This record gives sequence, C-alpha cells and structure tokens, in this order.
Amino acid sequence: MPRDYYEILGVPRTADKTQIKQAFRKLARQYHPDVSEHSDAETRFKEINEAYEILSDDDKRARYDRFGHAGVQGNGGFGGGYSSVSGFEEIFEEFFNNFGGARSASRGRSGPRPGADRKIDVTISFEESIFGAEKEVEIDRLETCEVCNGNGAEPGTATVTCPQCGGSGELRQVQKTFLGDMVRVTSCPRCGGRGEIIETPCHNCRGEGRVRKRAILTVQIPAGVREGLQIQVRGEGDAGDSNAPKGNLYVVLHVHEHEFFKRRNNDIILDINVNVAQAALGDKIVVPTVDGDVELSIPSGTQTGKVFRLRGKGVPRLRSDGSNSGRGDQLVYIQVAVPTQLTDEQRQLFEQLGKTLGDEIRPQSQERGFFDRVMDFFAGEQA
Repeated sequence: MPRDYYEILGVPRTADKTQIKQAFRKLARQYHPDVSEHSDAETRFKEINEAYEILSDDDKRARYDRFGHAGVQGNGGFGGGYSSVSGFEEIFEEFFNNFGGARSASRGRSGPRPGADRKIDVTISFEESIFGAEKEVEIDRLETCEVCNGNGAEPGTATVTCPQCGGSGELRQVQKTFLGDMVRVTSCPRCGGRGEIIETPCHNCRGEGRVRKRAILTVQIPAGVREGLQIQVRGEGDAGDSNAPKGNLYVVLHVHEHEFFKRRNNDIILDINVNVAQAALGDKIVVPTVDGDVELSIPSGTQTGKVFRLRGKGVPRLRSDGSNSGRGDQLVYIQVAVPTQLTDEQRQLFEQLGKTLGDEIRPQSQERGFFDRVMDFFAGEQA
C-alpha cells in the first residue's frame, strides 16, 4: 500500500501549510532527478511530489485525513511531470542560485532507465468489495530477458565501453552566458546513456535486454474497497534496463451493483416493503445482510420512511495502510406497501376498518413527519 503522505514529507499531522511547504522545498532540492545523485531519486521525488500535491490543498488534505488514500484516489499514482506541483519552478531556481560558478542548464536522464508502470482494470462483486478477496490478473509486460539476463548482449560476448562518452553515458558541453558558465549535460546518443555498446546483440531480445510476456499475478483486495480505488502493487510493472528498478502495477477496481444493497460511505442501504397490517400491528421480519439473514422487530404504528439501524453490518472502514477499523452499519428503510388489487374478502375487511377509523381529513400537526426524519438523517442524526 502507498506510504503515508505525512511520513513522506517528514511532518506531523498537525503541520500547517508553511511547515508542509518548507519540508517539500527541502526534499525537492535533495531528490529532484535532474539534480540529485541518489539512485532512487526518481522514485522518491514521485512520492514527495504526490504528497505535497495532496497536503498543500485544503480540500484534498481533509479527504485524505478522513479516508486515507481511498479519499484522494485519482490524484496520486499517475501524476504529471516533476514540475506538476505549483511553486516547483521557484524552488528549482532557488536551488541553482545558491551555487556559484558553473550551473547546469539541463541534465539528461543517463544510465539505466527504470521500468514503466502498468495499469489494469479488475471487476469484483459487491460482497468482495466488503470482505476482500484474492484475484488473479493477467497483464502483458516487459520482463528481463532470460537469455542475456538483461544486459542485451549475446551470451559469450562482451560489451565494450562507449568511445563517445568514455563510459559515463553523458556528454557535457560548457556554454558561456551572462550568468556564467552553463554546463549542458545530455545523454550520450551513441550508447543511449548506458556507457556501453553491444557489439553482438542477444538473439532473444535483439539487444533490448527485455522481452514482452504475459504474467499471471495474485492481487490481494483488502476489505472495504470502493468503486474506482487504485491498489498499487510495487515492482510488478515493466522491468527496467539492466540493474534499474521495476515499475509498479496499478489495479483499478470496479464493483458490480448488488440486486438489493446500496452503499453510502461505510453504510449499506436496504429498502424493505411491509404490508399495512405489519406496519399497523407490528411484526418480526427477516432481512438480508451481507453477513446473512437477521431478525428485525417492526413496532406497531411503523410509518413509511422509518429507518432501522443494524450496527456493525456495514462496510469495513479501510485505513490508508490497508487495515480496517471497525465497520459501518446497515440502514433498513421501511416502505409501507399499499395493495393495488384486493379480493372481495379483503375489500370488505378494509371497508369495515375504514368505518372504524373515520373519514375526517385533517392537516398534519407540527410533529416531525417523514420529510423531517429524512432531513435529520442526512444531517447526521440517529434515526
């Protein structure tokens, strides 16, 4: 599962915007791939960039604090380029202004390239979204060539140092400007930044070091997932160039609609019809839940719109680390079904009942009715 954004930036959850920005500026100067010498700079900066994008936005941060990564899916995982975060240009300029002498106008991405990320859509049932599941998925991806072990050379042959870059994978050109000497660093066009040249390419991968294959993977779906949630499976994307890290696999979940149940946040909604006799006299009925049938007592005088709460029969609350913290509830909405077709005997009984109830029509009093109870529910009051 993705790392906690506050942990990535190294700030407490109570940090204000100034602290978050200062932490981002410090880490951006340290890990931006165009200036950093760290081997994992690209991966680290993706995390830093994504964390700042969420925590610097009040709305996104509020959703993240409440729901974790599930609340901000679609913002992370497939972000833009390294300068997608507002204000990065200022940080980048400041970084170089702190140095004297030669400045680098640009720097090529030399060396082995990391593998690309892959994305796959997976459809699960409503019950699987509640309780979790294991799903087998098939993906086409680039894997390290088994014949040459990823170096691209035919077994038994050797690579040679690139004569153009001398094995560095980079070409440097110094230009004099009014700002001083600018060093332009680009990837060597002859070796592609590898620093080596393959004289006899591998017959299996044709010198690429990678081959396309279909892989079958088992993905763990945690309990409590929802429609559109992305699960990150680290290291299951494309293989990188020789000794470079693999990309990640992102599994996008789609949940089948259920015949009876609907989901609202961590609660499950169920509409139940009772007849007028059950509503007037009260009854014990059996209602379905995702855990199985349960008995529910309907008191006499139950009206349409009455809501009964079955505690702990809802959706597990999914934390950002993939664990759960309790479950929501199931809300049973009562609808009193008025018969549209009556037998002669039923009609006679209703006519007798109608005479005892009277036929006077009176406006409703100020006591709370169905619409009021609905408004109370959406305001967060217990039904």
